[in-house]
Amino acid sequence: MIIYDISQEVFSCQVYPGDPAPEKTVISSMENGDSYNLSAFSMCAHNGTHIDAPFHFIKDGKTVDEISLDAFVGMAYVAEHQGIVSGEDAVEILKKAKAQNPEAAKRILIKGAAEVSSEAAKVFASSGILLLGNESQTVGHEDEPMEVHVILLGAGVILLEGIRLEDVSEGVYLLNAVPLNMSGADGSPCRAVLINVDWYKQ
Repeated sequence: MIIYDISQEVFSCQVYPGDPAPEKTVISSMENGDSYNLSAFSMCAHNGTHIDAPFHFIKDGKTVDEISLDAFVGMAYVAEHQGIVSGEDAVEILKKAKAQNPEAAKRILIKGAAEVSSEAAKVFASSGILLLGNESQTVGHEDEPMEVHVILLGAGVILLEGIRLEDVSEGVYLLNAVPLNMSGADGSPCRAVLINVDWYKQ
């Protein structure tokens, strides 16, 4: 079994422009003579590798604690793409995913420097997928992220942003990207991993 960590390290992670960066505070330290090590930290819910709940852009949308864990755990399909994902690209990605594993087609992860267009967002939203992941800190254009977010989150598609897929090839994997159980939150950091499914066949 091969487990791929597709998460960013928190304190060195990428931060969306304008968001507060993660900070760690050392409360006690054995090196300084304390009897134990203890630290605290603060961060934005959308730092590094994180999920967006519908409430992020939808006034009455579900918050993190209201989303079924089914969206975050299950078979997923990794598709490689560079540049803008058009509507036609989205159709092709879904077609390839369904051909390999219909269940994996419910969770699409895009590998590469890709930007989801509003046309692609509409295709994904209408397909009934549970989750869409990407390597950028935002699924749409960094300067105009709202439209794509509203299309996807408005359809109940959970977003998994800031993942790292450089060591992962296209194909089907088992995804676990469970967020923290935070009541009323619009997003949450998560430790996302992919598991190679080939070991199931042995």
